[in-house]
Amino acid sequence: MRGMGNMQGMMKQMQKMQKKMTEAQEKLGEERIVGEAGNGMVKVTVSGHREVLDIEIDPELADPEDVEMLQDIIIIATNDALKKAEQLSESTMGQFTKGLNLPGMF
Repeated sequence: MRGMGNMQGMMKQMQKMQKKMTEAQEKLGEERIVGEAGNGMVKVTVSGHREVLDIEIDPELADPEDVEMLQDIIIIATNDALKKAEQLSESTMGQFTKGLNLPGMF
């Protein structure tokens, strides 16, 4: 019967860890990460869940003769923000998978 007590202890530990993971994911979703391009003339804000929330474009950059450049800068700023969000996610959620080789997890 000693094994049953150990199993209950493990289950309690797993429940605590699951609660902490859920709280960390919720907090991550509240984070706001800003990516920039064009010397800050384009800023893209994403959540920690990698959802685009806002795009700011300096009016001086909006040249109707060169829409393609503006599109490229928006892509660069978006990718910058998403990369930062990914790094934040890995550092926040990675604490729960430390030492475990779980492909596809966070």
